[in-house]
Amino acid sequence: MTDREKVLKFVQELKTDAEKSGYHLNPDSDFVEDLGEGLLVNKDRYGYISCPCRLSKGIFKEDKDIICPCDYRDDDLNDYGSCYCALYVTQEIIDGRKELKRVPERRNPIKKAEIVNSQKSQLFQSKYPIWRCSVCGYICARNNPPEVCPICKAQKERFDLL
Repeated sequence: MTDREKVLKFVQELKTDAEKSGYHLNPDSDFVEDLGEGLLVNKDRYGYISCPCRLSKGIFKEDKDIICPCDYRDDDLNDYGSCYCALYVTQEIIDGRKELKRVPERRNPIKKAEIVNSQKSQLFQSKYPIWRCSVCGYICARNNPPEVCPICKAQKERFDLL
């Protein structure tokens, strides 16, 4: 399989997964292929598909919030109609009712840590650890995170212990 065929296959998988979850990829296929290639380069480089539009540290725990789909996707889609890298877009963008515009960077590791710590103090007590999917927000109380999120199909490494 050629590199281009790998990228096209990967992009088709992204599109299928997005549509199953109610999301849309950018209709510009050349643009999406370029992003897909960047995601695959990062997968080869780091072992995970971190956003090609952001600087990765190469440390899974520190980059977990920017693994595609990143933790900021839904807020970006809601506020701007696309995610930071514009891989995901809303139906309004696809229909031409809204134009793509620059999405400001939401990532701020210091603030993220503060938010997580404040959330921990607000959680109810449980006899089991509480796990949260960083992609879709699914929460479960069990000894270990599920192998795959039942909602968005993210792997267990995308779960945070609350």
